[in-house]
Amino acid sequence: MTIDDDGPDDDVLAALRDDPARIEVLYRRYAHAVALYLVRRVGVKDADDLLSEVFAAALSARKRVVPHASGSALPWLYGIAGNVVRSHLRRASPHPARFVREASLDWDAVDARVDAQADRDRLHRVLDALSPGERDVLLLVAWEGLAPAEAARALGISAGAARFRLHQARRRAQRILDSDAAGDAVGTAIRPLDTLLMTEGL
Repeated sequence: MTIDDDGPDDDVLAALRDDPARIEVLYRRYAHAVALYLVRRVGVKDADDLLSEVFAAALSARKRVVPHASGSALPWLYGIAGNVVRSHLRRASPHPARFVREASLDWDAVDARVDAQADRDRLHRVLDALSPGERDVLLLVAWEGLAPAEAARALGISAGAARFRLHQARRRAQRILDSDAAGDAVGTAIRPLDTLLMTEGL
């Protein structure tokens, strides 16, 4: 069987435990998605270096992997990528306050997704108002396309906790957008949260 015919992710993950070479299959399938995840959180320059760290960490953790009910290896890889990002930011910043604000988001990447300055300012206010946990779930669902249960796996929390954080994030974001709409004297249309998050870009 060739790498191109290695079957579903569950089979690859099971085989990976005893055959480290199977990491090549996961790299071929998901390196691009993981690279985008990293770019959105640390920027292009650092993402290149961290991508190899993610797959090296995955190789080290292969004996402990438990396949997700979705059948995808991506939640597991995003969970590892999140740990790599947090470690990278701790090494890069001696200032705890800066680490808290930037731990899970590259603001330049946010700006690259949004064209209009008003939308950019709104999206900054929305994302900055969320707790890191709420923001992580929201972006895994909105940017990475995971289901809430898959986001839960990536973050190492229960599916119920992920759904709750997602609900809280959307509710808090909607309050900010509603406040913007109420305070807009000229009646400019306020774009919905999902539209802001899904603006073409990265």
